[in-house]
Amino acid sequence: HKILTGRRNEFEKLRRAGGLSGFTSMKESEHDAFGAGHSSTSVSAALGFAEADLLKGNKAYTVAVMGDGAFTGGMAHEAINNCRPELPLIIILNDNGMSISVNKGAFAGYLSKVRFSKGYRRWKRGTKSVIHKIPLLGKPLSATLSFFKNRIKNMFFSPNYFEDLGLYYIGAIDGNDYKKVEAALLEAKTLGECTIIHIKTKKGKGYAPAEKNPDDFHSVSASSLPEKPHFNKIFAEKLMEIAENDKSAVAVTAAMGIGTGLWEFEKKFPERYFDVGIAEQHALTFSAGLAANGMKPFAAIYSTFLQRGYDSIVHDIALQGLPVKIMIDRASLALSDGATHHGIFDVAFLSHVPGVELYSPITRDTLRLALDEALVSKNPTAIRYPNAAEDDGVIAALYKNGAPEKLGIATSFKPGEARKIFICYGSITPKVVEAMKILEDKNIQVGVIAIEKLRPYKAAAELILPFISGAEKIVFVEEGIKSGGAAEALREELIGLGYNTENYGIVAIDDNFASPDECVDLYDYLGMSPKALSEHFI
Repeated sequence: HKILTGRRNEFEKLRRAGGLSGFTSMKESEHDAFGAGHSSTSVSAALGFAEADLLKGNKAYTVAVMGDGAFTGGMAHEAINNCRPELPLIIILNDNGMSISVNKGAFAGYLSKVRFSKGYRRWKRGTKSVIHKIPLLGKPLSATLSFFKNRIKNMFFSPNYFEDLGLYYIGAIDGNDYKKVEAALLEAKTLGECTIIHIKTKKGKGYAPAEKNPDDFHSVSASSLPEKPHFNKIFAEKLMEIAENDKSAVAVTAAMGIGTGLWEFEKKFPERYFDVGIAEQHALTFSAGLAANGMKPFAAIYSTFLQRGYDSIVHDIALQGLPVKIMIDRASLALSDGATHHGIFDVAFLSHVPGVELYSPITRDTLRLALDEALVSKNPTAIRYPNAAEDDGVIAALYKNGAPEKLGIATSFKPGEARKIFICYGSITPKVVEAMKILEDKNIQVGVIAIEKLRPYKAAAELILPFISGAEKIVFVEEGIKSGGAAEALREELIGLGYNTENYGIVAIDDNFASPDECVDLYDYLGMSPKALSEHFI
């Protein structure tokens, strides 16, 4: 799509900060009618376009393209439910049996069964037209015949979900056959009504490696994976250990079994693995139901997608005090996926929800420890980690004696040893440690405090207080949104403990989506590169 719409020469900048987005982006091209990044939104947006055209008197067709994975999301069905039969809207349902992982759920199974005849459609349109022309009796007769037609049809064929909603349905057709797709689009356009075109495609068709391993080619990164396992793999391995000893431990994912590392758990404990489709809100309330009935659910969801389940966290988990364990994957800046996938809001919005304990472990061992603590906690817990492996420099600087017995803070110094101090948590910690080394090379001694259990913030503040007493300058570095984030929350708790925070500065993402217009290093752009951080103490 980007190559065909004038962006061929910019393709080398694809999925780089300030370069071409990996998704559609309104600010990038007039040919990107609506921005994307999350799933199940196309029909809602297209419905808005189509209704707007009618209100403005524009005789135009709007076309929405929706994958079968998106069809598992509730928002898609909310939108389809609002489609009026007379609306000039074409919805292409691309059915390749995959979303990111193999589709799960009743809707996915339904798509493989629907059938429709072209001759039947033409006969239906012709008959309806003739009957409607009969004076006085036309409309009542049409309604009566439709009733009996549907009763008879349902005796011989499976009911068609889309037709039952009053929409035309064309399919299923070979979506990899150009001529058939073009013919279906032309036919849909002649109908003058809201139409579903159901196409069957093969994911990765035309490129043998992608056809053979479609999961691996859903999202291709320019960089190779590190030798060390990512945090999500450590999480999955630890959860399998927990499940071996605790029959009540279950795993929940929203169509991201591979991305969250849970595919191995599915193989070992298929009866305790639940992929609910692209439905984060349902995943969280479903987990709440499991917890209310004595199970111990671990719901693994990317940070950027967790936003969709905020209401469920507030009403169904926290308000009821249910011990759901929310595993927040990709909790960091998304360097290749960009603004739609940045995991920078979860700390701020979870910090507003009463009763949620919040962890941000930065090593493999402390992630395992966080999981052990969450397992026995009676409160809702959230454990966040980036799409990365542990950092050797962080371990050398902050974990000289190995993992602690209980999570709280990790430091590079003892109380009273440092007068210039960085405070941080999570994925920014390696860059903070690098900044400390830059300063050491300049004979400027700076200490680092990394918080691994953020919330309750008062408990974190009490642990930090002995280390910062007498400090001349403190800089809290947060790879997250500043407003309502951990840095602000901790400052308020320190004030409550009697600490004077005049020397307390914050470096965080301040009121923007971390989306530069030019190709730059994203951390430089945000003032969070090691060099930029070191300058706060020079």
